[in-house]
Amino acid sequence: MTEPEVIVEKRGAAGFITLNRPKALNALNLGMVRTIAAALDQFEKDDGVARVVISGAGGRAFCAGGDIRLLYEQGRAGDHASQLAFWREEYILNRRIKRYRKPYVALLDGVVMGGGVGLSVHGSLVVASERYTFAMPEVGIGFFPDVGATYVLPRLPRRIGRYFALTGERAGAGDALALGLADAFVESRRLAELAGALEGAAPTEEILARFKQPAPASPLAAETALIERCFAGETIPACLAALEAAANDAALAKAALAAMLAKSPTSQAIALRQMQIGATLSFEEAMGVEFRIVSRICRGVDFYEGVRAVIVDKDNRPQWRPASAAEVKQQDIDAYFAPLGADDLVFPAAAS
Repeated sequence: MTEPEVIVEKRGAAGFITLNRPKALNALNLGMVRTIAAALDQFEKDDGVARVVISGAGGRAFCAGGDIRLLYEQGRAGDHASQLAFWREEYILNRRIKRYRKPYVALLDGVVMGGGVGLSVHGSLVVASERYTFAMPEVGIGFFPDVGATYVLPRLPRRIGRYFALTGERAGAGDALALGLADAFVESRRLAELAGALEGAAPTEEILARFKQPAPASPLAAETALIERCFAGETIPACLAALEAAANDAALAKAALAAMLAKSPTSQAIALRQMQIGATLSFEEAMGVEFRIVSRICRGVDFYEGVRAVIVDKDNRPQWRPASAAEVKQQDIDAYFAPLGADDLVFPAAAS
């Protein structure tokens, strides 16, 4: 018998949602999005459910993102309708989590990237273990930081959101706690015990307080002045120039420069614009912007070239078009953000 890709259970006073594709690092597909959305509806209406707890099976990842290979294959076949059905419902789910009426607790053990960030960071409580690894690595496959990154990343201190968006670099639990991407640190070995305690009737914060441990050190905390200085530029060439100037003396700048030079110039220009406008947008407006971008990027070139190079052929030699930041035209970037008219993202009234 085939295992369900999402396990939904009510245990005690909690509704549990477990992502259950461990071999695929719990990567999301449309069926999983729909199962999670239905579970949230069910648990919200159930007066016996005090909170929702979401986690990932397998121990390696909470969720490494969307099922990129499937989206790639759909796009290569010209089936943009299936791609956009996934992104539309995923973004609606992200907003559902953001506005959920009951405590929504994410227990994060392992990799949390892309779509996994969207399933966790918008909830009311994020618990990270020592195995937690955060990243928004989308510019490396010719995509862009989505699932609410337009809202979340510009609100991080000292331009660190730009650093994450433009480089795809990773952060650990200590960084997440220091930056506000996570609310509590609990060792991996105690997460099952915490999940059991969350079945109880006590208030969620009171239960969590019994398990919270001192946060690990944050390596990025010592680099904030450097990050702020290097990512202050309002163009990608300006950021690259600042990193190059700092690279001889700062290992982080050297690594960030190398990371950016390997990524899609178009994706980076899109991501920088997201970071520039995101802090002034509501969550719903940010998600609408992301749907406009994804509706264009799935009909472009770099996404398919990036996925080919990184995931399909694994030669890690993408041929970006255009190939450099200097060649990216501002009007081309502007076009990704233009309204879609009747195709713009609309949220269901019931989720408001």
